Amino acid sequence: MKAVDLERARAVLFKSLDHVIADKRVIEAMKRVPREAFLSRHQYHVAYDDIPLTIGYGQTISQPFIVALMVQALELKGDEEVLELGTGSGYEAAILAEMAQKVITVECIPELAQSAKAVLRKLGYSSIDVHTAGRTLGWPEGAPYGAIIVSAAAPAVPQVLLEQLIRNGRLVIPVGSRWQQELLKVTRLRKESRTERLGGCCFVPLIGEGAWDK
Repeated sequence: MKAVDLERARAVLFKSLDHVIADKRVIEAMKRVPREAFLSRHQYHVAYDDIPLTIGYGQTISQPFIVALMVQALELKGDEEVLELGTGSGYEAAILAEMAQKVITVECIPELAQSAKAVLRKLGYSSIDVHTAGRTLGWPEGAPYGAIIVSAAAPAVPQVLLEQLIRNGRLVIPVGSRWQQELLKVTRLRKESRTERLGGCCFVPLIGEGAWDK
């Protein structure tokens, strides 16, 4: 795809997002991350279409609107340590790194973890740590986190993830069946949590204790 066509597609996407995403810092962060760098060359012509795209192993790079919506819901100020579940291509982790102090991201597919690590290193993102996920959800070794974002669907909000948040920390996660979910924003309070519903969505299943078995 010609560079001029890619720039035109970028402009169209971000103009569209500008109408539906209130936090303009999220859009500016996304503008600084080349989505095509996380895709195979034959996908460049659709890199800025507002759709999910396959990245192999039954996984996808999420639709830009959904990424923007989820990141916006985290309400990042810039000094947080953020945990991401479901590294995938590494695209969302890069956006988070543009808005937070540090990002820890975990991926259950080792090959994707390695490829994401290589792309992020090439792009110069030194504040992102990529790990291969274990059976325990999240990354307890680095807790607590100011925010947690989950790019895979759970049958319910995992308590183990809430326990990895600081007080007033935000968890954004799709919850529902394996085929259809609702995006939730859960804020951890002193003795309980507050849940906000952000709309319908469809993600691959979250695998691990407190979520789905393989």
